[in-house]
Amino acid sequence: MQGNGWAWDASLYRGSATYYARGRMPYPKALAEAMTGELCLDGSGRLLDIGCGPGSLTLLLANVFEQVIGLDADADMIHEANRLATKAAIPNARWVCMRAEDLPAGLGSFKVITFAQSFHWMDRSKVAAAVHDMLDTGGVCVHVHATTNRGIAGAVATPHPTPPHSAIDELVRTYLGPTRRAGAGLLPNGTASGEDAIYRAAGFTRKRRLEVPGSSVTRVADDVVAAVFSLSSSAPHLFGDRRAGFETELRQLLHNASPSGMFSEHTREIAVDIWQR
Repeated sequence: MQGNGWAWDASLYRGSATYYARGRMPYPKALAEAMTGELCLDGSGRLLDIGCGPGSLTLLLANVFEQVIGLDADADMIHEANRLATKAAIPNARWVCMRAEDLPAGLGSFKVITFAQSFHWMDRSKVAAAVHDMLDTGGVCVHVHATTNRGIAGAVATPHPTPPHSAIDELVRTYLGPTRRAGAGLLPNGTASGEDAIYRAAGFTRKRRLEVPGSSVTRVADDVVAAVFSLSSSAPHLFGDRRAGFETELRQLLHNASPSGMFSEHTREIAVDIWQR
């Protein structure tokens, strides 16, 4: 993402990979089922997941493609994705550490190319144009709109308290300042939106939007702590030598909210935009 004086740098998610894998609520099987049905995925073809992180979506979809490739600019994310793929005995996953702006990079063509919570960090016009030319005939680009670090407060009755997200946000501001952090820079206005115009300018037409409803999940305090450190705006390195003090206060907040250490969240709805050449 460019503009507002912010530019990507390699410290964006420094130290967050293992926290991301634990702290982000997993994409539901219903997402894979919806995509499989809509795109007639049958175990053939190749998937490229751009900005894959620790493989959250890549690994979910691995069994409906011949090969899946996860690409991310953060070496630790790629290492964690590879570890998780090995642990799950998924043999058809390949991992590439590079920026999306360097595509096509000789990776070949793909039946499906995905962006899940990642497109806003890139030079979107450049990446969308490259992706357009990397699709097989009849191939599609899939943009997954999701928020997996926290659920919707008060959405439904839950058996356990919800995490005190407002208090957590205030604690982060106390340590890191009032303006959102992102790597070595600041994002006073948040990340960019307007994806539709970017895709259309690159030659795509939106074919359809799928919607996957949220569901209730149970989390423990360690999950919530990991979710906080999974964010670019509160990545571990941003706290410097104050990190231990921050985590102590964070855990006290969580204990006060739920002495049992158990929390309930209702995940947000996931929207999936399917773009065709």
